[in-house]
Amino acid sequence: MSNTNWVDALSADDLPADDVIGVVVAGRDIAVYTVGDEVYATDNICTHGQARLCDGFLEGHEIECPLHQGKFDVRDGKPTCAPVTDALRSYPVKIEGQRVYLQLD
Repeated sequence: MSNTNWVDALSADDLPADDVIGVVVAGRDIAVYTVGDEVYATDNICTHGQARLCDGFLEGHEIECPLHQGKFDVRDGKPTCAPVTDALRSYPVKIEGQRVYLQLD
């Protein structure tokens, strides 16, 4: 991983506890999840329907789409429940100081 591709996404203070938040980073709609002490990021739009995952329900490492109840693993974007079959793009996350950075490329 190159250190040059990290993009400042949001303040660590804005991270919800064991929940998901939607942010726009470099023109991309991104869902940022916290599960315990870990932070993950994926595309925010479901690959099955045009629904924002930040409006869905996070349980453990699974985000449930609010439109058709398909589920994805937030750690890698892979589908875990029908009707979704295509994975979400996931992004590396790092926290430095009080900022959350995503590697978009």
